[in-house]
Formats: sequence, structure tokens, C-alpha cells
Amino acid sequence: MGHIKYASDVAAPVEAAFNYADNPLFVPNWMFGVVDFVPTGSVDRGRGAVFAAHTRVGILRSSSLCEITEYQRNAVIGYTMRGRLSATLTLRFGPLGRGRSVLSFEVGYRPPRGFVGRLSSGLLDALVTAMLRRTEAQLRREIEEFYGTDLVGRIA
Repeated sequence: MGHIKYASDVAAPVEAAFNYADNPLFVPNWMFGVVDFVPTGSVDRGRGAVFAAHTRVGILRSSSLCEITEYQRNAVIGYTMRGRLSATLTLRFGPLGRGRSVLSFEVGYRPPRGFVGRLSSGLLDALVTAMLRRTEAQLRREIEEFYGTDLVGRIA
């Protein structure tokens, strides 16, 4: 199982960062490759919420179910994606003081099995790392833009 961690600081307090990342309407704005993220049930936030995630990377299109499997208000959101590629994405939020917070990303994924999987594992690790960094950079920009507007507190 592949596992990658990445962290960065965000120019927004934990509450603002969490409120932005917790809103399912904003997920396509920051999660790399996701073009549609629609709740499949009546619950759209918190542990147990399930979403239909439609992705597009280049010419490749895919659909999968994404469930929030870990959730603690202003601390952590954990997504588990089930489809052709199974993966987990965990976002952790922590205070840094002076209106800043730390945002940590953890991705776990299962590479293809067999000989082809062993040959492509380095390439897959590099691809997942690049996708994670793009997701992190976009989420950080979106949070900082969100925090700098008068929308803070209205979309919670």
C-alpha cells in the first residue's frame, strides 16, 4: 500500500479552513481531477456521508463512491474512495497561532498487483505525489481566498 504525507501552513484560522474544506460544494474547486461531487443520501457532511465523485484527468474519466470515514469538527476529515482505484485522503487541521493554521494531507492507495504493479510503483508514487501537491496548493489558495472575503461564517 502506498502512503504519502504532505503539510503546509495556511493564512487562515483553523475554523475558516475547516469550514471551507468541509463544504461538499467546494470539493471540485480544490480536489485534483474531481469535476462533480454529489451527495448520494440525505447526509452531506460528517462521518457516514457518501458522495458520487466523477473525475477527469486528461482523457481519462472515472466515477467512484467517496465516503467520509473520519470526521472531527475543526480537526480532521477523512475520505475513502471506492472504485477502480481505492484510496484514502485525510485532511488534518491544526492551529499555528496569529490567524494561521497547519493543513496536513495523508494519502493511502493500493497500487496495481503483480508484475505490472511492481514495475509501475515508482511512476504511480510520483503521479500521486504530484496530484497531492496540486490538491494542497489549490485548497490552500481557495481557503485563503475564502477567508479574505465576507463569506466567512455564512457558509458553515
